[in-house]
Amino acid sequence: MQVKDIVDVNTIKTDLDVKTKDEAIQALAEVLLKNDYITDVEEFLKDIYAREEQGQTGIGNYIAIPHGNSATVKKIGVAIGITNEEIPWETLDGKGVKGIILFAVGKENEGAQTHLKLLSLFARKLGNDEVIEAMLQSNNAEDVQAALCN
Repeated sequence: MQVKDIVDVNTIKTDLDVKTKDEAIQALAEVLLKNDYITDVEEFLKDIYAREEQGQTGIGNYIAIPHGNSATVKKIGVAIGITNEEIPWETLDGKGVKGIILFAVGKENEGAQTHLKLLSLFARKLGNDEVIEAMLQSNNAEDVQAALCN
């Protein structure tokens, strides 16, 4: 599995107009529902927030990776949102967030293993400042996909 196998231009929003973490997660969950990755936004959000309570998902450098395992997931994927303005988020470096990658992974054992693999794959990409800069400055979904997949 590679990042390019997971990043879908249909689940990327480069004009995410939100002011809060909750609005961002809600909007991206709705993108996942619309594109048939999950079956129920409310149940999915409960699982995401259960994970959020365990620790911050803001990894620094203006990036957050909210995630959790959910039985509502039909197929593994991510929804990516890029905001124009920095939004408040609990982060490792104390900065806000402009790029959000919301993971959709199932609850079964295979899902848990995939979850860890996905986090590792994206962590490697997001450890590169040039990748983050390209992603955050993207004007469209294709640019975000290129930043993460090249």
